[in-house]
Amino acid sequence: MYFSIAILFLSAFLSGLLVFAIPNIEKRNYKLMLVFAGSYLFAITIIHIMPELYSHAKNPATIGLFVLLGFFLQQILEYFTDGAEHGHIHQHEGSHQHGKSSAIMVLIGMSIHALLEGSLLAHPGVIHAEHESNGLLLGIVLHKAPAAFALMSIIICQLKNKKLAIIFLIFFALASPIGLLTGNYYVNNSTLSNELYTILFAVVSGNFLYISTTIVFESSDDHSFNARKLGVALFGALIAVSAEFWF
Repeated sequence: MYFSIAILFLSAFLSGLLVFAIPNIEKRNYKLMLVFAGSYLFAITIIHIMPELYSHAKNPATIGLFVLLGFFLQQILEYFTDGAEHGHIHQHEGSHQHGKSSAIMVLIGMSIHALLEGSLLAHPGVIHAEHESNGLLLGIVLHKAPAAFALMSIIICQLKNKKLAIIFLIFFALASPIGLLTGNYYVNNSTLSNELYTILFAVVSGNFLYISTTIVFESSDDHSFNARKLGVALFGALIAVSAEFWF
């Protein structure tokens, strides 16, 4: 668990700091990285989370309802996060600037999502009964890295204050580890039943489905065919399959 906590924190924190080293990242390469991360996240949701959700659910018929709930909940959260959780970087020009309150809303929205995905790793015995969830951890890390980068780009653009932006980044980087620790505490103390955790995981899987599909579709110009993007997406899915079945 401590390894997962360290990876969750460092992946978000270090990726966010990259904004200072790469202030003007090349758009084409960034989109391809997002496609890889989105494809991996989509694949790991389909081949890891969904099958185990249905196999452990007492009432499988209701699982789909909670997945849908998570899907649309993520769409609502996006109104507050400006799409940063799927790597959407905003560059404001001219006199159009957001204030501190807007940056705080972005941080809160993304931290709520980070708390939920951190709890997904809590106590593997609840839902990851067949094996450890290293493949899922990698999927979350691949998702968090561009999200942290996008968050910092938005916050710096809005606040024009590097020190305050780093404080915001630390708060965000701690969200998933706190979610993992909180989830483990509640499970170990039997505060929440396995059934309630299954519902929570269904909601988070709906979040992942929305984010991953949005990443892939947003990366296409006019939804035109792009062989390079397709190759990167297939590679991301193959890595997810390998992580799931061979590691």
